[in-house]
Amino acid sequence: MQFSEEKQGDVVILRINGRIDAITSPQLEKKVHSIIDTGHHKVLFDFSNVEYLSSAGMRLLLSATKKLQTLKGKLVVCSVEQDVMDVIKMAGFNSILTITTNEDKALAEF
Repeated sequence: MQFSEEKQGDVVILRINGRIDAITSPQLEKKVHSIIDTGHHKVLFDFSNVEYLSSAGMRLLLSATKKLQTLKGKLVVCSVEQDVMDVIKMAGFNSILTITTNEDKALAEF
């Protein structure tokens, strides 16, 4: 997994490429906590190039969502591939996470 970071206004966008699993999620979790700890409470995950999401990845999404909510912030996920969306739906996370079809709609959620 690789990711890049960019800012659009007060939103931090993480463009993730590859698999989010037990091996890679700690690296992403460390990055997300770093972003939050520096005072950025609006985080957008671009999943357009995420090919796999494990339970470890879903735990990361849930913990980041909850942490940001306590700080009056928000996590939004956009451009989720169908296979990954199926996993999210099976876990029932589609009712917990804010998921949009593209980046423009995601940015509008903030």
